[in-house]
Amino acid sequence: MKIRRAASSDDVFAAAHLFDAQPLPDATARFLAQDHHHLLIAYVGEEPAGFVSGIETTHPDKGTEMFLYELGVDDAFLRRGIGTALVEALKAVAVERGCYAMWTGTAAGDAAAQGTYAKAGGTVGEGAFVSWEL
Repeated sequence: MKIRRAASSDDVFAAAHLFDAQPLPDATARFLAQDHHHLLIAYVGEEPAGFVSGIETTHPDKGTEMFLYELGVDDAFLRRGIGTALVEALKAVAVERGCYAMWTGTAAGDAAAQGTYAKAGGTVGEGAFVSWEL
């Protein structure tokens, strides 16, 4: 398995089956153009097997942290350590970029996601995920 940063829209569209929906050309271009947006894709051979996306967020009194936005692994490649490797790769990017922390949210009962994050050194705590549709 190799993990590479998505460098072009072609990389994203070749991995479209990993996303919840078909990537949108304008949104893909905008995401890739942002220096503080990161999309890493795991390949088994030349086949995209999983991805992780992260966004650096900065606050005046806290500094910069990495928000792990989404992690996805193709069903055919589950339980091979790909998700854990992707999280660890995003952590390495966060360290390289000077982030002081990395965080994400999971559903309370999502044992698979929580297990993956714990294997990658994360602390799974109590809490809630709050969102607004705009």
